[in-house]
Amino acid sequence: MHEGEHDERHDDGARESAPDGARQHGDPARDAAPDATDVRPLDGFTVGVTAARRAEELGALLERRGAQVLHAPALRIVPLPDDAELLAATEDLIGRAPDVVIATTAIGFRGWIEAAEGWGLGAALLARLGAVELLARGPKVKGAIRAAGLTETWSPQSESLAEVLDRLLEEGVRGRRIALQLHGEPLPGFVESLRAGGAEVVGVPVYRWMPPADIGPVDRLLDAAVGRALDAITFTSAPAVASLLRRAEERGLRDGLLDALRRDVLPACVGPVTALPLEAHEVTTYQPERFRLGPLVQLLCRELPARVRPLTVAGRRVEIRGQAALVDGALRPVPPAGMALLRALARRPGWVVSRADLLRALPGAGRDEHAVETAMARLRGALGAPKLIQTVVKRGYRLALDPQVGAKYGDE
Repeated sequence: MHEGEHDERHDDGARESAPDGARQHGDPARDAAPDATDVRPLDGFTVGVTAARRAEELGALLERRGAQVLHAPALRIVPLPDDAELLAATEDLIGRAPDVVIATTAIGFRGWIEAAEGWGLGAALLARLGAVELLARGPKVKGAIRAAGLTETWSPQSESLAEVLDRLLEEGVRGRRIALQLHGEPLPGFVESLRAGGAEVVGVPVYRWMPPADIGPVDRLLDAAVGRALDAITFTSAPAVASLLRRAEERGLRDGLLDALRRDVLPACVGPVTALPLEAHEVTTYQPERFRLGPLVQLLCRELPARVRPLTVAGRRVEIRGQAALVDGALRPVPPAGMALLRALARRPGWVVSRADLLRALPGAGRDEHAVETAMARLRGALGAPKLIQTVVKRGYRLALDPQVGAKYGDE
C-alpha cells in the first residue's frame, strides 16, 4: 500500500509460501539442451522490477526461478532527519497531545524516533506516544513500535489503512486530533474522510518519494515494456506506479505502456492499493492474496506459464515463452530476432507467413528479406529441431503444426 504496502507486507525471501490464489543463446550443436526436469517456472521470461527498496531481494527470488530481471527503481526514498517540517510537527505533537497517532510504515516510524533523538526530543516523543491511542497499520510497524518500548493500541488484520479509517469513523472522530505518519505522498482520500468527520489531522512527513537519481534504467524498462520485450512488471508501491506513468507521459509513451500492460505485459502488484493507479487507467492487475514478496513471485510462477499455449509441431510439444521456447520440455533460449519470427509464425500456427510479413516483424530489419533468412537459420539452430519450421517455396514459412491436433493448414 503505497510505500507501506511494500514495507509492511513482505516476507523475507526465506519465508516464501505459495498463496492461496490470485486475482485474476545456446548453439545446440555445441551446448546440450537442459533436461526437462531442469526447467524452472520462470525460465525464458523477463520481469521488470520497479521497487526502490528490497529490489535485490525480489530480483533474487525471481532469478532463482529462472527469470531474467530488469531492475529499474522508479523512485527513491529521501529521509528527512533534518527537515524543518518534520521537526515542527514533532514539536507540535509534544506540546499539544493528539488523541490518536497512526503509524503506517516501520521505516518511517523508526526514522521519526531517530530524528527526534537527534534533536534531543526522543524521550519527550516516546512519552507522548505512550500516552495516546497508537494504531499500527501492519505487523512490521508493530515491531518497530515495540522495539521503541511502546505498545500499539490496535492493528488491523487486513494490514489496510482502509480498515484503520473504518475503525476511526465508526468510533467517531469529531473533535479528535489525529496524527498521521505520511507515506511520502499525500493521502487525500484518507485525510479528507477524517476531516469530513470533524477530526483535526496533523501530517507527520517522515520521508518523501523523489524521482530516481538515474532515470536511465526506468527509460530502458519503458522501452522494453512498450516493445514487448518484458513479460511482466512487478509493482510494490503506488508511488512507483505513479512515477513510472509520469515518466512514460514525459516521453510520450504513456498510451503505449498502458496498451502493453492491458494486452501483453502482466502487471503484478503486491496489493490492491498499489494497483489503484493502474486500475484507474483500466489496466487489470494481478495480485497475490497475501501481500508479500514470496507470494508475489509465486503468482508470477503460476500466471506467466499459464499464458503460454502449447503447440504440437512436427511431433514435438512446443511452448513459446518470452525469450525462449520449451521443446519437449527442454529450454531453448532464442535470440531476439528469432523470437520475433517465432511469435509471428505462432500467431497463425500452420499457416504460411510471407517473408514480407516476417520482415516487418523483425526489429530494425530494414527492407532486405535476406535478414529473414539469416534470422530463420539461427532460429532453427536455437530450437534444435529444424523441422519445426517448414519453408514454403516462393511463399514464406510456417510452423509444421501436426494435423492430428485439429489445426487448419492453409496458404492463404
